[in-house]
Amino acid sequence: MLKVIGNIGVVVCTIGGYMALGGNVKVLWQPFELVIIFGSAVCAYMVANSPHVIKASLVDIKNIYKKDKYGKQEYLELLSMLYTVFKMARTKGWLSLEQHIEEPHESEIFKQFPSFYNEHRAVTFLTDYLRIISLGSENPHELEALMDEEIETMQEEKEHTSHSIQTMADGLPALGIVAAVLGVIKTMGAISEPPEILGKLIGGALVGTFLGVWLAYGFVSPTASAMKSRNDGEMKYILCIKICILAFLQGAAPQVAVEFGRKILLHEVQPSFLEVEEATQNVTMPS
Repeated sequence: MLKVIGNIGVVVCTIGGYMALGGNVKVLWQPFELVIIFGSAVCAYMVANSPHVIKASLVDIKNIYKKDKYGKQEYLELLSMLYTVFKMARTKGWLSLEQHIEEPHESEIFKQFPSFYNEHRAVTFLTDYLRIISLGSENPHELEALMDEEIETMQEEKEHTSHSIQTMADGLPALGIVAAVLGVIKTMGAISEPPEILGKLIGGALVGTFLGVWLAYGFVSPTASAMKSRNDGEMKYILCIKICILAFLQGAAPQVAVEFGRKILLHEVQPSFLEVEEATQNVTMPS
């Protein structure tokens, strides 16, 4: 909702301020200038990016207008789920987790925590490393190096969308100049017209520069920043899983291991120590 208000505010402040200064709104109505600038930018974006990135970008743009994917409740569920896994591994051994690792969508552990259960990438990340550990690779330093490589790849993939939109934003002012130059060329072709007509043509040409800069810094660049911020927040979820696993492998008790993960969370989504303790005490251990 806040982002919608922000977008509306950009329009109201710009057009409203222009009208307050006595500007004629009709001069700003240059639909073909918009076609030249934004149409060219979209076409260039399609040339520069793969279908996968284009599709993912559209999804990310839609998502920035939604509630953040992971809040305090989702992290409480995640930490409680990790506590349950670690507690079971500590009391019954890693082999007791085999069924949950091999068939995660049938797991009675994961079904207790729906926000995690529905996150395919997070489920895959966790079960892949639990599988590696259960096969005998319990060296935390080796696993950390592997995790870092995978997370870096995931981060790069996530950043493709925001980077592609930011690149489009960077090109819009230049395309605005292109539209303005074309407008000047059109004006030069009508140089014999009276001043009132030439003035209108010159004003229309300058609208191209205005639109390029306005679209870039008023809409497209902020959208790219919002996409990056949301994607960075989503990566924190994976990082939390990584930190907890490594802490447990280094000998920390289950309660302490999840505390390691809690400490890396951003303040606005970080549950308190007491909230995590209460949540972990209420989990049901599978038989």
